[in-house]
Amino acid sequence: MDFVIGGLAGAGATIFTNPMDVVKTRFQLQGELRARHEHTARYRGILHALYVIGKNDGILALQKGLAPAMLLGFTMNSVRLGMYHIAEVQGWTKCKDGEISINKTMFWSSASGVLSGLAANPVSVVKTRIQAAAHPSIAVGRQYRYKGMFDGFITIYKSEGMAGFFAGVNATCTRLAVGSAAQLTTFSTLKEHILGLGYCENAPVRLAFAASIVSGVLCVLVETPLDVVNTRLYNQGPASTGERLYNGVFDCLKKIYTKEGLHGLYKGLGPLYLRIAPHTTLSLVIWDMLNNLFDKNKHS
Repeated sequence: MDFVIGGLAGAGATIFTNPMDVVKTRFQLQGELRARHEHTARYRGILHALYVIGKNDGILALQKGLAPAMLLGFTMNSVRLGMYHIAEVQGWTKCKDGEISINKTMFWSSASGVLSGLAANPVSVVKTRIQAAAHPSIAVGRQYRYKGMFDGFITIYKSEGMAGFFAGVNATCTRLAVGSAAQLTTFSTLKEHILGLGYCENAPVRLAFAASIVSGVLCVLVETPLDVVNTRLYNQGPASTGERLYNGVFDCLKKIYTKEGLHGLYKGLGPLYLRIAPHTTLSLVIWDMLNNLFDKNKHS
């Protein structure tokens, strides 16, 4: 049940945050391995991107890849939040005196992040490629034309084999280990601190909301460079589609920094924050509420 609750929290939050994920993907692919003065930006800001995508691809394009995004949200969060909740309930994240242990919390949140990355990587590849597909006038990065999520899975398997589903998996696991450690450790520690100050004792939703907002900010700052790497590796495809731009995580980081500067590693920071912050808030609040509800029913 811990895994189902985590999955439902992630999938529910995705419905509201997917448009920002589409915008973020386009930002991260535009001007690939080119300096800012060497290309014309097709997306010049979040509002401009929303307008351009709606105008050229249709308003529904803002929800491109929603099916794989929801499956991703369910798969990733069922493993990540489910495993972490079990660690919390078993007391594995606390010291002998019952206080939250930062080291133990970081270990279990990182471990849950790595496992969720392995489980969710195949659907992440499909989601990214569907979201990147655009009208030629606003297309960025390599373009893949899948008829839907299942067609994406079948096409990747036929053309790239199982290896295609695990493109960028090293970056995924690293990003989620770092991101989950930042997110869940901050969330748990802040909740404990707020309760220790005597606030929100009878307001669990307000408590989860306050802790998750700070958690989302920290998460975005540490995750963005690896998120850019993820998007590039997911979208480059097999060698048969053309020259491979990157040979792994570190090669990708090096080439982006060399060609695009620090700005390149933080492409899509705005939409990523607007996706992660509400997604973090919604998923952690929903997760907390469902856990509280389940615990009440279990003890009644």
